[in-house]
Amino acid sequence: MPEGPAAASVSLDRLFELAEVLGAMMQRGVGEWGLTTARAGVLWTLLDNGSMTQRALAERRGVTPRNVTGLLDALEMDGLIARGAHPTDRRATLVSLTEKGRSVTAALRGGRDGLAAELFADMPEAQLAAFRAGLETTITRLRGIEQAGC
Repeated sequence: MPEGPAAASVSLDRLFELAEVLGAMMQRGVGEWGLTTARAGVLWTLLDNGSMTQRALAERRGVTPRNVTGLLDALEMDGLIARGAHPTDRRATLVSLTEKGRSVTAALRGGRDGLAAELFADMPEAQLAAFRAGLETTITRLRGIEQAGC
């Protein structure tokens, strides 16, 4: 088993492989619903946070308002979201999941939960906790590197 910098490089290679595998699985999973991962991300955000303005949605997703408008146009055409007047700010547009949108996100969540059960069902809790802790550290460090512009 490699140690030091070699172990770190092998670990990063494994993370890249994990990202590729998960990315491909996500694309297939959301593709079954006629979605892209970007559109599915919008639906997840609305499911987790409730109705919000287009500006808040763009900020939450880390995309430009123009980009979120394109995503919302497609989701609205598919009947997954609805846009309406904001109750207190007449300049803002409020975005909400439709019933169909809630059904699709519930199905996506069911697929995610099923995969989680399959992946981690027989992993001892201590090992799973250590895995989560390692992921949290890695994600925090990656975000710091990204914010630093590296």
